[in-house]
Amino acid sequence: MDFDLIVRNGNMVTASDIWYECDIGIKDGKILAVGHGLLPTHDGTEILDAEGAYITPGGIDTHVHLNLANYTNDTYDTGTRSAVAGGTTTVITFASQLRNDESLVPVLEEYSKLADGQSYCDYGFHMILSNPTKHVLEVDLPMMVDKYGITSVKIYMTYKAFQLRDYEILDVMHAARRLGITTMVHAENADVIDWMTEHLEAQNMTAPYHHGTSRPPVVEAEATNRAIVLAELMDTPILLVHISGGQATRVIREAQTRLLPVHGETCPQYLFLLAESMKQEGFEGAKCVCSPPIREEPADQDAIWTGIKNGTFTTLSSDHAPIKFDHPLGKLRGLEHGGGPQGKFQYIPNGLPGVETRVPLLWSGGVLAGRITPQKFVEVTATNPAKLYGLPNKGTIGPGFDADLVIWYPQEKFKPFKLTNEMLHHAIDYTPFEGVEFKNWPRYTLVRGKVVFKEGDVVGKLGYGKYQRRTKSTLSAPRNQFLSEWRPVYAMN
Repeated sequence: MDFDLIVRNGNMVTASDIWYECDIGIKDGKILAVGHGLLPTHDGTEILDAEGAYITPGGIDTHVHLNLANYTNDTYDTGTRSAVAGGTTTVITFASQLRNDESLVPVLEEYSKLADGQSYCDYGFHMILSNPTKHVLEVDLPMMVDKYGITSVKIYMTYKAFQLRDYEILDVMHAARRLGITTMVHAENADVIDWMTEHLEAQNMTAPYHHGTSRPPVVEAEATNRAIVLAELMDTPILLVHISGGQATRVIREAQTRLLPVHGETCPQYLFLLAESMKQEGFEGAKCVCSPPIREEPADQDAIWTGIKNGTFTTLSSDHAPIKFDHPLGKLRGLEHGGGPQGKFQYIPNGLPGVETRVPLLWSGGVLAGRITPQKFVEVTATNPAKLYGLPNKGTIGPGFDADLVIWYPQEKFKPFKLTNEMLHHAIDYTPFEGVEFKNWPRYTLVRGKVVFKEGDVVGKLGYGKYQRRTKSTLSAPRNQFLSEWRPVYAMN
């Protein structure tokens, strides 16, 4: 066999196994062989010694927001630079249809121009639907699937700019079922949030911490249940994104026990942070404002960890929605509308940076802390995302797969450190994980056989990342079981 690169002497982890003292032979960006004692085939074969460290598949982060409209966030350049520095080799970002966008085509063209030649890692798109007209669902969306390989859509049950009514959600799910694609749902009850916000303001409870007060766990649980009911009516697979606490987790688990094609996604902020972080001195708590909010009780964290271990959560994503703090269009907007030094939480842009810290947090705080196995880590950060979102060449380590790899430090050679924002590679002026101790970090990140991150430095070339046309999910499909005599009928083209 002819190898360009041999990664030698590593403990290779997949979602099912660990292979110790293993070699990985790579040719033309693909894994050609896995075994012991692989030998160089010519003078140009490079050798990368893992020194007995763990090797895991490159992380796949399927919930990443880049080039957001407020211009205070990460671009594809800075966001994917940050991704590879944290062991993520593929991101799926969002192309967002706005209310007045009558077609998806110019939306995709705009985001494609932003990403083309500007990514350090491989990337793809989800479509956010906020104006699901007949033309969008019957003409544009099939084109997105067939021509561009976009096999997932995201919808919102909250946020006035994006929120869909149940009628519109059913329209989207109906189209998604016909096309065989996955519907992602941001599930929070918008009317309850609006009511709570109005009454909190009347009582002068407007500090960043009360963002969480306005969105108690039942707000997420009710909408999660409603989304599942609508999906069951339509008999279509869904994924509930960024689940934050125990109530919604239990709703998802109950649906799964009935064998419904329902998947859950969670994020590191719900594993490692509590609502206390929104009580920081001054207006600093705004840095941790996201939706759904970080929860109050450690029991919610425990429920999320249990959900990862028992399979309730199919994927762990970052929901990287980075917004600068010290910027008039950033988090400080919450101070512009009165409320004194405490500001008004309802004007704080929601979102946290996290694409660089996602993989190291789960490895350090999950695997090395004894909470999950290395195999479970691989399952939720790489293998399941690849299967759920149609990336058949990614997500595991084996012959024929893309050589997307993370090589960790040998544990005995790594000195634990406490994170500061200055260590990270994003364009944001804070991290919500400031001061968190890390017991390991990716030493090398490889994207399709090329080292793009090495011992603290991004060494890959901007533009190396390729657009990924995705196939349909291999994890779930309609069951052909319905709640009534009604059946979906689709017009013949």
